[in-house]
Amino acid sequence: MPAILFGSISTLADTSELQREAFNTAFEKHGLDWHWDRDDYLAMLGSNGGADRIAEHAASTGETVDAAAVHATKSEVFRERLRADGVRPRPGVVETIRAAHGRGVTVGLVTTTSRDNVDAVIDALGPDLGRTDFALLIDRAIVARPKPDPAAYTHAVAALGESTDTVVAIEDNVGGVASASAAGVPVVAFPNANTAGHDFSAATERVEALDDGALLARVTR
Repeated sequence: MPAILFGSISTLADTSELQREAFNTAFEKHGLDWHWDRDDYLAMLGSNGGADRIAEHAASTGETVDAAAVHATKSEVFRERLRADGVRPRPGVVETIRAAHGRGVTVGLVTTTSRDNVDAVIDALGPDLGRTDFALLIDRAIVARPKPDPAAYTHAVAALGESTDTVVAIEDNVGGVASASAAGVPVVAFPNANTAGHDFSAATERVEALDDGALLARVTR
């Protein structure tokens, strides 16, 4: 069955600024005199992995930091804010998922964040979206190697039993685009507010809103 694979929680809802704010709150909770402003954070988004960003920042300042612990706190803060404030789907996301279901096209989420974060975003998107909207869900517990490694997409295509000709990925960052491309999956770049200035030339195309007709045509032609 053909499939549309959303590549991150921020392809569903633009959580990028919420993530940045959660990092800064976590730094305060751990007694770190750090603050990532938007320009700082934009410069870091060329690579994937929040714990890695923390470790790299610590190394640049010569500090010894438990990056995993700080990142765990950041994730807790992020989920708390999602529960408190909610989020809205990005343009075209709900329409694309509904249209895919109507055409018998599988919808998946292929990410290397934690299942807790995935669940928090999907819960926050209710009632517009729910867990049953995603027939395939790949997360960090299933694939250990983070993007830009292609493992997440390689696993997803194998699980679907499909060829890459009938699958399209939707990604909002260059690491995700690299991951899908390395697995041979065509990828539509759908930048979020903080990745809009990045180089998405490796993607098959770039869009500012999802067009369900164009995406379905890609996987059902």
